[in-house]
Amino acid sequence: MEIKVDFTKSAQENASAYYEKSKRLLHKREKIKEVIKDLEARLEEARKNDVVKERKIIKVRSKDWYEKFHWFFTSNGMLAIGGRDAHQNEFLNSRHFSEHDLFFHSDIFGASVVILQGGADAPHEIRNEVAQFAACFSSAWQKMQKSVDVYAMNRDQVSKSTSQGSLGTGSFMLKGERDWYRNTELELFAFVEVDKLKVVPKATLEKLKIETPCATIVQGKMKKSDAAKRLSALLHYSDLDVIMQQLPTGTFNIELKKD
Repeated sequence: MEIKVDFTKSAQENASAYYEKSKRLLHKREKIKEVIKDLEARLEEARKNDVVKERKIIKVRSKDWYEKFHWFFTSNGMLAIGGRDAHQNEFLNSRHFSEHDLFFHSDIFGASVVILQGGADAPHEIRNEVAQFAACFSSAWQKMQKSVDVYAMNRDQVSKSTSQGSLGTGSFMLKGERDWYRNTELELFAFVEVDKLKVVPKATLEKLKIETPCATIVQGKMKKSDAAKRLSALLHYSDLDVIMQQLPTGTFNIELKKD
């Protein structure tokens, strides 16, 4: 143990200085003991009141490829995917539209291209479900229209090129007769199934047996962010980003569906 001695002071003065220093250190030690004792008491009280909780492991669900689009499965299990913007409309046309599919679009400026995979062989009632979905994801929702006309076409009727060159992003050259769905109403329903939020048109829901809470989504005065929060609360689904992505552009009225 090394002891520093101040040679300008007497032995008694050096001893006195060390004595005073030791008293200060002892005082600090007692204060530290009091703080530790107080913290231990608070921690024990918190445990009793269940304030301190174990960390929860949050499971991140892996998403399927089609979830980057608007999507739903028809009542007979066929996949329909729609573009969220003009660039996704282009992508769907070039990458996910084959000769066995059907192309749906609302007869209004500003609408999602909706592709029903395998739709060329789909019965009329299934095509009607997809037409309703396409109607909801069009500017008709934001314009507060209660209905809009929708048409469907085959792969060989939809093109990006004309005699004058290629068309702009989100524009298509359409030729031949169209399969029309007149005055298609705008109404969606949302429910959670196997930890996945599903948004479907009315015609699809009517054919499904849903055993979980289901919410109606119609046009209203509620802004999109508030609508997402209400859906989250009603359906006990926490991912607001996913909810926002699966809603049309516009305003809403959200209610729990009554049996």
